[in-house]
Amino acid sequence: MTWGTASARSGGRGRRLRERPGPGRPPDHGAWFLVLPALIPILVLSVGPLLYGVALAFTDSQAGRTTPTEWTGLLNFQDLLHDTLFWESFRIGLLWAVGVTLPQFLLALGLALLLDQNLRFRWLARALAIIPWAMPEVVVGIMWRLVYNPDAGILNETLHDLGLGGGRDWLTGLGTALPAVIVVGVWAGLPQTTVALLAGLQNTPHELHEAAAIDGAGAWRRFSTVTWPALRPVALAITALNFIWNFNSFALVYVLTNGGPGGKTRLPMLFAYEEAFRYGQFGYAAAMGCVMVAVISVFLAFHLVARLGGGEDR
Repeated sequence: MTWGTASARSGGRGRRLRERPGPGRPPDHGAWFLVLPALIPILVLSVGPLLYGVALAFTDSQAGRTTPTEWTGLLNFQDLLHDTLFWESFRIGLLWAVGVTLPQFLLALGLALLLDQNLRFRWLARALAIIPWAMPEVVVGIMWRLVYNPDAGILNETLHDLGLGGGRDWLTGLGTALPAVIVVGVWAGLPQTTVALLAGLQNTPHELHEAAAIDGAGAWRRFSTVTWPALRPVALAITALNFIWNFNSFALVYVLTNGGPGGKTRLPMLFAYEEAFRYGQFGYAAAMGCVMVAVISVFLAFHLVARLGGGEDR
């Protein structure tokens, strides 16, 4: 290779280096074309309907109207403040969300700790643990209606065989409907919480457990000082997501009780559905949806502040 050829190649490399964008140069906007296939469905299927629903909350939109929809401002929200049925459903929704999320997390934590052990047929146990996750909510609801059946349900048959009574209609009793539905919600949502916590447990270095055991730490001491600090970010994230999913749940309760008896299981999402598609009050139902979105946003804000305040920015 001659000196001139080497110099030309060196000069070419220098030009290429100089052509690279510096710190003050704006980024290449061509990268937006790479994210458009994922961004467009989000905008069309999520952001667009959300903005349309917010706008609808400030109108008197109704089903089957021949007159044009008019702008009513905050009238729907003013009516919502005095709607005792909605706030009762909101209270039931909070009871449902908390009543499902907390037992779900505790049971999933115990199951994840068990499945993390070196047990025989662990692969089979892990496969069986996620079966409820693979079942649609409608199928889960129908299956549990058969379990709760007052005449031939397996629950009443078992209680009768044990001499504890039987024949109770769990889904139509005023005092048993909500607890019975909560049990189904816990069972249906247990797998994804277990999988998330199990993934967090497997990311915990086993050397830390071995070192703690050598130092004489017992099982509880190892859990509180080694396992839980490593698992806490995952636990907080999955608990927040579960609360949101449970508060916005619809299909499971709709199949089980349709909001009955006497509205004892009428969740806010079910209440808004009835206002929109049974009574045709689209604007009023959209206002309910806006309130629920606002509550979830406040909950997320407190959750993020708590995480960032605790130094958990991962």
